[in-house]
Amino acid sequence: MNLRITPQTIALQGERIYRKFMELTRRFSSTQTMALLAVIVGVAAGLGTCLFELLLYGIKAGLTHWFPVEQSHFLFLLYPAVGIVLATLFVKYVVKDNISEGVTRVLYAMSRRSSQIAPHNCWTSIVGGATTIGFGGSVGPEAPIVLTGAAIGSNVGRLARLNYKNTTLLLCCGAGAALAAIFKAPITGVVFVLEILMLDLTARTVVPLLISSITAAAIALLIRGFDPVIAISLTPADAFQLQQIPLFVLLGIFCGLMSYYFTTVNSKVGAFFKKIESPYRKWLIGGAVLGILIYIFPPLYGEGYEGFMSLMRGNPTELFNNSLFYRFSHIDWVVILFIIATMFFKVIAMASTNAAGGVGGTFAPSLFVGAFMGAITALVCNTLFDWHLSVVSFTLVGMAGVMSGVMKAPLTSIFLIAELSSGYGLFIPLMITACISFAMDYYLDPDSIYTKKLRQNGELLTHNKDESVFVFLRLEELLDDDGVHINASQTLGDIVRIMSRERHDDYFPVLDDTGRLLGIVRLNDVREDLFNPTKYDTPVTEYMLRSPDTILQHEQIQSVLQHFEESHAPVLPVVDRENRYLGYISKSRILNAYREQLVKISQ
Repeated sequence: MNLRITPQTIALQGERIYRKFMELTRRFSSTQTMALLAVIVGVAAGLGTCLFELLLYGIKAGLTHWFPVEQSHFLFLLYPAVGIVLATLFVKYVVKDNISEGVTRVLYAMSRRSSQIAPHNCWTSIVGGATTIGFGGSVGPEAPIVLTGAAIGSNVGRLARLNYKNTTLLLCCGAGAALAAIFKAPITGVVFVLEILMLDLTARTVVPLLISSITAAAIALLIRGFDPVIAISLTPADAFQLQQIPLFVLLGIFCGLMSYYFTTVNSKVGAFFKKIESPYRKWLIGGAVLGILIYIFPPLYGEGYEGFMSLMRGNPTELFNNSLFYRFSHIDWVVILFIIATMFFKVIAMASTNAAGGVGGTFAPSLFVGAFMGAITALVCNTLFDWHLSVVSFTLVGMAGVMSGVMKAPLTSIFLIAELSSGYGLFIPLMITACISFAMDYYLDPDSIYTKKLRQNGELLTHNKDESVFVFLRLEELLDDDGVHINASQTLGDIVRIMSRERHDDYFPVLDDTGRLLGIVRLNDVREDLFNPTKYDTPVTEYMLRSPDTILQHEQIQSVLQHFEESHAPVLPVVDRENRYLGYISKSRILNAYREQLVKISQ
């Protein structure tokens, strides 16, 4: 039997699924259909998340469980490089597509790809992420699994032949369901979508989101049990006290500064590796940096959940397992310095892993850094002032603080920590620290780690609907070029001859011999001489004016509109960086395209 899989067989199978789906749902309303699809997406995302965790922890346990805790192991120097190389080769030769920066790619798909995500993302991020993290890559599993869930939702929408609006909703259902499954936190999955993916908050969107998140969380609970991800029970000693408010305010400030350090170092390390063209050099440098850091600071291995769990259990000495400093783990100031160094180097390890070719996210590292920041605050106060602060509560609140600043998502961070730890008694300090951290980091850098590049490229959808519609418009698609232009050596008579045989607008671009824009000749400026043959020998340079403004190639539409507002011109020329003329764009064309796009995404 021939079982070859071809695009034709895939298309045929998709057609069969669609027809079967239409038969089953022909009596359903649109709301009921979306609810059914949300259940399907939730089940698939929940199963995908469980598969990811099974693969990840299987690799991790097989590689490190036999290491003696009292001494370091040289394999820590090798494992991360091996993981980066395997992930890079997998992406290059199997995937043949970029699967890094999962949340950013989901946002990009929503703004630039009509919410269409390639089918391979339903599984490739699982393999790439598990390989990277299992071998020690100091990144988080959340971004790959969010991309996986979003891909599942997007492709379910594609198979059901939904429009952009409903496909985007299913994509968001998949992303939220995946996050809900990995943390067993359905409310966090919903809030994450509304705050990070910036989906509208309406009954039409919230109900499918809730259905998919609850379904995925139920699948995770069924397969992995009801034990919370952070198995910590808050005691009366961990309860919030009013006199601790100044300390939580101070912790919020520290978390805001650390969030800025987090995003800044991540950008600088990424820029450094981007300059390296050879993949072998990237592997060598990234593997060396990561291997050395993990060899010295073993808590940097993988996503790092074990590290901050040790802090919350009151066993900071466990951080020294497999460390060169194991024999000093009983000295308080050594513990504090070790935690501080681990916290700062975590960001470098994370950025090096991703930049060198690994597949992972920044979600878990932000929680890791926040946990260590909160623990340091409590430990320093306890050591210096003998205040007996709860390390558990400060660790949890610190997690929310740094995550809020890095992701610009205070609500997501607050609800995540509350759901993870059943720590609703910490709601007040969570809100204080998360909001202060968010405000401080927003002042230093208004973009999150996910949105910075997208906003710079004009590819970010926001809750501002006017701006979001313009994101869908591209200058290249609105550019006109009727081929009518004038050389600087021509005369008024040449303009008359061009006008007699060509369609023309209100202006003519004047170019030199290399195609560079010199200026424009407006029709109103030559109108008086058009019917005076004695003027036909007048050089066009006598009528030429400097263009009121120019549009650069690939400029964003929001910026183009700003040019029109400042110049008050109906038409502006478009040039490249060498000032070569490419065509022109009119304000009316942009506004017509805006109206068409608004109707399209509203249907």
